[in-house]
Amino acid sequence: MLPKKKQLAVLVTLALSGAHLHAQEATDEQASETEAQNMEVIEVSGFRGSLNKSLMEKRTSVNSKESIVAQDIGKFPDLNIAESIQRVPGVAISREGGEGRQITLRGLSPSFTRTTLNGMEVPASTDGTDSGGGVNGGRGFDFNIFASELFNRVDIQKSPTASMEEGGIAGTVDLYSAKPFDYDGFKFVSSLQGGYNSITEETDPRAAFMISNRFADDKVGVLFSAAFSERTVRQEGFGTVRWTTPVRDGGGIFGDTSNTVVNGTPDVDDCQYEGESVDPINCLWTPRLPRPDYFGNDQERVGFTGSIQWAATDNFTLTLDGLVSKLDNTRTMYNFFHMFRSTFEEITPTSITVHPNGQQVLAGTYDGIKSRIESRLQESTTDFSQFVISGEWFIGENLKLDMMAGTAESDARSEQYRYNMTLLEETSYGFDFSNNSNAPEVTYGYDVNDASNYNLSDGRLRATDVLRENDTVKFDATYLGDEVTIKAGFAYNDRVVTYSEEQINGFPDQDSAVGFAEIMPVDDFGSGFDGPLDPFLVADFDAINSQLLNVVWTPRSAQSWQVGEETSAVYLELDTSYEIADMLLRANYGVRYVKTTTTSEGFIQGETVQIENEYNNFLPAVNLALEATDDVVVRLGLTQSMTRPSLNSLNPGNPSFDYINGSVSVGNPFLDPFTSNNVDFGVEWYFDDEALLAATVFYKDIDNWIVRASEERLVDSAYYDFIDNDAQFDPVIALDPRTIPYEHSSPINAEDRSVSGYELIYQQPLSFLPGLFENMGIVSNYTHVNADDIEGMSETSYNFTVYYETDQYGARVSVNKRDDYLTDFTGSNGNVAHGTTGPTQVDFSSFYNVNDELTLTFEVINLTDEYERLFTTGDGSLNLVREYNHTGRQFFLGARYTM
Repeated sequence: MLPKKKQLAVLVTLALSGAHLHAQEATDEQASETEAQNMEVIEVSGFRGSLNKSLMEKRTSVNSKESIVAQDIGKFPDLNIAESIQRVPGVAISREGGEGRQITLRGLSPSFTRTTLNGMEVPASTDGTDSGGGVNGGRGFDFNIFASELFNRVDIQKSPTASMEEGGIAGTVDLYSAKPFDYDGFKFVSSLQGGYNSITEETDPRAAFMISNRFADDKVGVLFSAAFSERTVRQEGFGTVRWTTPVRDGGGIFGDTSNTVVNGTPDVDDCQYEGESVDPINCLWTPRLPRPDYFGNDQERVGFTGSIQWAATDNFTLTLDGLVSKLDNTRTMYNFFHMFRSTFEEITPTSITVHPNGQQVLAGTYDGIKSRIESRLQESTTDFSQFVISGEWFIGENLKLDMMAGTAESDARSEQYRYNMTLLEETSYGFDFSNNSNAPEVTYGYDVNDASNYNLSDGRLRATDVLRENDTVKFDATYLGDEVTIKAGFAYNDRVVTYSEEQINGFPDQDSAVGFAEIMPVDDFGSGFDGPLDPFLVADFDAINSQLLNVVWTPRSAQSWQVGEETSAVYLELDTSYEIADMLLRANYGVRYVKTTTTSEGFIQGETVQIENEYNNFLPAVNLALEATDDVVVRLGLTQSMTRPSLNSLNPGNPSFDYINGSVSVGNPFLDPFTSNNVDFGVEWYFDDEALLAATVFYKDIDNWIVRASEERLVDSAYYDFIDNDAQFDPVIALDPRTIPYEHSSPINAEDRSVSGYELIYQQPLSFLPGLFENMGIVSNYTHVNADDIEGMSETSYNFTVYYETDQYGARVSVNKRDDYLTDFTGSNGNVAHGTTGPTQVDFSSFYNVNDELTLTFEVINLTDEYERLFTTGDGSLNLVREYNHTGRQFFLGARYTM
């Protein structure tokens, strides 16, 4: 058996030379492989086997890197790729409908992380609720487009090398689907699961299979896989949308407070409106649109992968990979709200109880309130496809060429049918948060479920489409020397994002909702909620669509735009190693030069405009890994990286109006990219077999940080005709842009930011324990990030998994926790910021091997039924509930067959 130092050196040699166990390799590499096979190898399987493979990937890498390696296709540790990635130190995720959607890496938002699939950067957009960001038109990657069964490995590159494509200051996530040369010969895997949700009480299927084989004396391999799942989920809860105060909302103050009964004392400074002192209750924070919420989501996801590999000679391998995925969502959303917005002069508070903090209303009753029921049907589809052809050619003993060309497309369309049922007369209404700070008791002054009390109008009949297209070509040449590896390459990318809107005009508003309303079609609404929730009257979509709706989509050209981005990059990279006083120093040096050209197209006052911008970046990188002892690796990364502005922020066209909140936003096609100087320093102690204790500190100094510059002023009169003819403008509820100042904002390069922090990892099988306990193990990590004014950043996050595993059965419990984080520093309606309460997600997974071919599984997602809670901060010191809802526990029972 080789000594540990020699074992690791052999593994590093294999990694640096680009050897793959499934490929036909050059003679000298085969010799290295033979030497490596003489090493002592600890054979472990299951979840523990995946951990061991991931640990080896980390140890042999020269840069800072984490890996998630499935023991086999379909064996990813979680049912969603984003939820698997959240187990990695430094990663936190955001969820949509209880399922992971996007990731935040080292405190930086999703747009700072690049995502590749089989070596090519790919786009992926899905839809979401309003609070979830709607349809994604930015650079952030929506991981919920893919079923996890389609992948067998994910790498998270935290420090870049020159050969990695630029664009991810936070890092790069590399996804890999299975290939036929991953297997010795014939391989067949199938799985079937049934999922049960504790709120919907529906059973949803989930199925996947893969078949792979090699032919023609192992020179040709073919693989095909498919995955299908349905998901029925309901988010139920209470929301306020935001909190506001009369003096800050822009629509006047309470009309009459002379007879208001006030319990408690407002703790506010001199309360003024338009320069005059007014009753202090006008400065108390009040829920703006208190409402019960229902978000139903019926989801269907199907995906296919295909791979053909041809070892044309012993030195040349050609691979064709394809992946197609489709995600269909039908969202049904019901909200029943009473309006404390822009019409305070029509509202009379009859009694108010001041919160002990003296700044918000704890309970109140009011006359002159307007009420509305909003019903939304949102039909959304995302079609994704990617096709990549790549080749690996060993020319002689010391030269290798790698070639790749690929195309990818993501088309996300969302059609929204929104209907408003508005109370015909003003009413009385009361709320009381005394017993539950997240969900109040409410009182009504009328029969809320009498359809004759409401009219019916269209609130928004609109469709949005985000088409994202990427084309990539790459060439690499690698010199494989005895002591040095030199790689040079060229990469070209063409990215295009096209955003378009359509609307349905001429909806016949009805004076009465009778015949077009029904009691919420969910008979157990609120039955498991932590607070009072009762079913309410909603729009009858079937009746409206069949009797009133004429579906003719008309383009909204003024709100459509396209941004193209072409990048050309060249790089030079060198890998070598040094013997330093019985220590092995592995080194990676390189530099990357990239040119970026953007072309932004839009419409301004009916005229097409096209604006070009261009910039160049020079990105050096040094990564060092010192084998200080047989068990200790010390890493240092000194790199420069960049992230381009989100393509949707480069929109040069007409402003986007938010008539209800009184805001206007425009793009800026002249934005420069974020650039960052990065330092990564880490120490890893592999103190036992399959064990690791590690600490990493990181620092990023980011220039050209993009912020939104804003000012409050009246809307330019040139846009009055556009607004008056905009079907989205409802003068009944909108702030009048002719008389009320709107907040105008646009993105600019204005400031610098720094991000620093540290990551801790402890991982170990507890085989030293006696008896049954020797089958236990722990995987844990902790991340702390320091930064100012970074949206989406949690200061601390941690993961903890304890597992118990034998050859026949096993189980694990995983806990993921992140701190509260702010999502919007501009706020609305006087709020300094919006935020999300950090969740604690607990998941359970188990298996039982009936025999070598058949495995039974049982899993529970969101074991504790963790609630999602959004909040606003008021003047910056408060934590005021914005949304509070839950999606329930998800149980999965399944079987897996392998041959």
